[in-house]
Amino acid sequence: MSEELSFDVSEDEAGERVDVALAALAGVSRAQIRRWIDQGRVRVNGERCRAARAVGLGDRVDAEPPEPAPPIARPEAIALSVLFEDEYLLVLDKPAGMVVHPAPGHASGTLVNALLHHCGTLAEVGGVLRPGIVHRLDRGTSGVMVVAKSSEAHAGLAAQFHDHSIERVYRAFVRAIPTASSGRVDKPIGRHPRDRKRMSIASRAGREAHTAWRLCARYPASGASELEVRPETGRTHQIRVHLASDGLPILGDPVYGRTRAAGRNAAEASLERPALHAGVLGFTHPRTGKRLRFEALLPVDLARLEATLAAAESARGARR
Repeated sequence: MSEELSFDVSEDEAGERVDVALAALAGVSRAQIRRWIDQGRVRVNGERCRAARAVGLGDRVDAEPPEPAPPIARPEAIALSVLFEDEYLLVLDKPAGMVVHPAPGHASGTLVNALLHHCGTLAEVGGVLRPGIVHRLDRGTSGVMVVAKSSEAHAGLAAQFHDHSIERVYRAFVRAIPTASSGRVDKPIGRHPRDRKRMSIASRAGREAHTAWRLCARYPASGASELEVRPETGRTHQIRVHLASDGLPILGDPVYGRTRAAGRNAAEASLERPALHAGVLGFTHPRTGKRLRFEALLPVDLARLEATLAAAESARGARR
């Protein structure tokens, strides 16, 4: 008998069709998922469903594949930068380059693999492939994340993400110099109409998305700026998509900030990932009710980028 797949819908999947969400999790085609659904092998909150059914935050999706399911994530001894930990949750500083949970092409070396080794008690929280995961950061994004260690904590944190009561502050270095000191982007985001691996504001099925930003520093010598960014919703690739759509592409972003090599400045040329960092995460502890706030300093590569931009600006001022 095939091993059942189970997962709880996070903010990233909420609003998606069940066949789309499950296909991404299981690493199989939507056509295959639809066959599972037609065969009665997929349930949402214990009930059979249609492929077009939209899933909501916290919904439980169970599937019984006709063939062996993808392997369950295994513990791996991978070092973690832990900012806080108790019996209910763990807060960490995720490095750039680390994938959050196993997916096609990334069966090991993920944050989930590291968490299972570090905690050992996450197997029943969040699903077999995403134990403890309430929210995600892109592979190339560094910074603060919170992970649930109990079902109670998972439910409490998921509710706060749903209510948008979580404080999230990012630092982004962009290839532009805005004239305004602040701004916001209010554009729906959905799958790109032609490239399903990308997100876009041009999607015909976009979901409401809001991002506010504030200018922190201008670097005219390099044609760049630093922004403080506060996403008010949690769509996939939201900050990267919204800033690019507003003429503020993130330095080093290979997908939404693409430009010819000749158009890149020297500071950007050294980047191996988008210059985006989740600097602050604030939330209410789901058990104690205490308000918590955590900060993560810029990692080495972005601190080096900031220093390079500042040095170029100083050199420009000295030449005047």
